[in-house]
Amino acid sequence: MGDLLWILVSAMLVSNFTLSLFLGLCPFMGVSARVETALRMGMANIFVLVITSICAWLLNTYVLPYAPYLRLISFIVVIASLVQIVEMAIRKISPTLFRELGIFLPLITTNCAILGFAIFQTNRGYGFLEGLTFAVGAGLGLTLALVLMASIRETSELSSVPAMARNMGLVLIIAGSLSLAFMGFAGLFST
Repeated sequence: MGDLLWILVSAMLVSNFTLSLFLGLCPFMGVSARVETALRMGMANIFVLVITSICAWLLNTYVLPYAPYLRLISFIVVIASLVQIVEMAIRKISPTLFRELGIFLPLITTNCAILGFAIFQTNRGYGFLEGLTFAVGAGLGLTLALVLMASIRETSELSSVPAMARNMGLVLIIAGSLSLAFMGFAGLFST
């Protein structure tokens, strides 16, 4: 139980995919203008990460021991399929959210954080429960990064920011500051 807690907290804070490992920066920069949208994108990422974890475990347990050269291709196929399912479900359930997420929803397919997650889970030799815990921690970390960025961006709209630092300049300054803050967790523990 203690190991699972360490995996969860470490994936969320110490090895945060976005702010420490710099994976998944495209949706981080693009969808973090509003807290509501960032939170929903985070939930979609958590769902994809959890299902990817289950599929990666199944593949690693039953298929890839016999054909290890198919690892990368099989992970890409699983992730692309899952994102298509999520995209169709969101389009059907919430067309407004589908329009808000725009191109960033299908970009989960090419999100290096999702593929990196499957590879990290495999390389670390996580079993089923460890993989699920790692998925939830990584997803919560991505969601935390998105929501923090969105809340700071929303707050900064109310302040007077010099013209030179507006828009993407401000986003990069905020991202760098958040990254520095999260790298402060690096000495605590790691997975």
